[in-house]
Amino acid sequence: MSIRFADQVAAARRQDFVGRSAELAAFAELLAGDTGALVWVSGPGGVGKTTLLHQFAGLAEEAGRPVIWLEDAVPQGDRLVVLADEAVETGVLAALPADAVVAVASRSEPPLRFRTDPGWRSVLHPVPLANLQPDESRLLLTRRSVPAEAHADALAFTHGHPLALALIADVHAQRRSALAPAAGPEVVATLLTALVDAVPSPAHRMALDAVSQVAVTTEPLLAELLDVPDAHELFAWLRGLSVISASTRGLVLHDLAREALARDLRWRHAELHAAIHRRAGTWYRRQFDHAAADDQRRILLDFAFLHRESAVIGAFLQLAPDGDLRVVAADPHQWPVLRAMVARHEGAASAEIFDHWCDRMPEGVHAVVDAQGVAVGLVVLLTLDAADPVDPAAAAAWRCAAPAPGEAVSLVRYWLDAEVYQDPSPVQALISINSVRHYLTTPHLGYSLIYQSDPDLWAQMYEYVDFPRAEGADFTVDGRRFAGFGHDWRRTPRLAWLSLLASRETSGEPMAVEPPAAPSTLDRTAYAAAVREALREWSRPDRLAASPLLASRLVTRESGGAGTVDALRVVVESAAATMAESPRDRSAYRALHHTYLQPAGTQQAAADLLRLPMSTFRRHLAAGVDRLTEILWQRESADDR
Repeated sequence: MSIRFADQVAAARRQDFVGRSAELAAFAELLAGDTGALVWVSGPGGVGKTTLLHQFAGLAEEAGRPVIWLEDAVPQGDRLVVLADEAVETGVLAALPADAVVAVASRSEPPLRFRTDPGWRSVLHPVPLANLQPDESRLLLTRRSVPAEAHADALAFTHGHPLALALIADVHAQRRSALAPAAGPEVVATLLTALVDAVPSPAHRMALDAVSQVAVTTEPLLAELLDVPDAHELFAWLRGLSVISASTRGLVLHDLAREALARDLRWRHAELHAAIHRRAGTWYRRQFDHAAADDQRRILLDFAFLHRESAVIGAFLQLAPDGDLRVVAADPHQWPVLRAMVARHEGAASAEIFDHWCDRMPEGVHAVVDAQGVAVGLVVLLTLDAADPVDPAAAAAWRCAAPAPGEAVSLVRYWLDAEVYQDPSPVQALISINSVRHYLTTPHLGYSLIYQSDPDLWAQMYEYVDFPRAEGADFTVDGRRFAGFGHDWRRTPRLAWLSLLASRETSGEPMAVEPPAAPSTLDRTAYAAAVREALREWSRPDRLAASPLLASRLVTRESGGAGTVDALRVVVESAAATMAESPRDRSAYRALHHTYLQPAGTQQAAADLLRLPMSTFRRHLAAGVDRLTEILWQRESADDR
């Protein structure tokens, strides 16, 4: 007896199939029963919905039940198994025999009426499909003859998505090379076609590009990323896509869709990719300034997400912490547990120094706890205002930082995961995020240091975040050497630092992006002279570009790095606006405004405009220049680090 072609195809499908054991077992149970059922298989394109329906068909045939793929006509018969590769109208389902087991494959979840109507709910069996597990993914690749050395790259890109794995296997088969890239353009292009429904317009495609770059998208953030005043319609469209789910914080793109869209955007339009990242970074910095302490950690995680593709620190960010881990101030009853962690990883002498800081600065001792409140790590984050003779780390940090009077030095003295010590882990990632929040919110901070027992492991990442090896900061405890990495906030203030990270994140050669030049150290007299010169050259941008004020802290902070003429104008006009709002300074402001900022032409013309005698006008103008200089100097001298 000859074998039908269809039988041969079905046998090959069964042999190649992996995973979905729970779904198959549940369907087999329904087949053994006498009542009808509606099995609704849902998931994004390429996740294996139709493939699973074919496996359902094989189970039904083994159980001796007739299998029919639903087309236009409503089938009739006993104990039917009806399969549909698309959503089915309610009327068609209602006309099927009562003992039929129906399996529908759809990108969408079951319609609301099926989930809320008591009748339909009684027969409904939702089957949402997720990606394959890592061991299942490796088995699929092995069956498709993909070499084992290529599996890790394939899993990292696909996250276990069946169609993506199959496409990668196809590319390997065609190229006959173990080195075929998992995320090559041909794989990405095919995946995008499968994953993303028809895109109505270029604006909708840009919205997809935007959400692929950030961790979570809200409507205001989407408007910022697209540089549009209102993104309501685009946000609503995104919300309806099968590759997007709604979380408590906003819209989240499924992992594989994000990978495919992000890689395609960077390959297709590098300038747009960089622009979206710049806008996202600006948004997060603005939100951070006004956020509560608990929200600042979340914002920093979102900011760190922008760096996930970095060849330097991307691997560290793959271990980002989930919501179950928290950094909390350690209670005295937790200190013995934390001390034991230090003793285990660093020895008794280091544990004694830990005791010293518990006594001297208990507010700096923190535990990393899990969802049950169990300590799984620790960080001792100190804000020093003097050297400490008991701890060689604090003495070395103070000596290295050489702080000016009133400046603080922050020191990450201990930081460790209870199990893996200072190796990368979710605990370490959370400690890093918590430390960044400390850097950005601690007043009068001049210098920050962190110590490592294995400097080679972390050196490249610290160099990327502008925490290079700190000369003279290393110390030894009980024969063990610890290496110091530090950042000088006096040289690169906080906003300039964040801008540096943003520039490196979008650069093809991140380490070629240099930190901005150190801010100006003009004294009061030189600063006043520079203000007067800038006012005289106010209408000449080419000459303003040579102003020493461009290197001042105020201007570099405004520009987020290297000073610009536009930033200088903003800083001066902001100070002048303060004068305009003060009744006491208003006359001086008017003289200043009509002479320099919006000149009337000549000083005589300005005096005539203000209806002032020339002698009175000159007195007001001198007072205006002096008052403007005073405001600028006060702001320059105030702590902006």
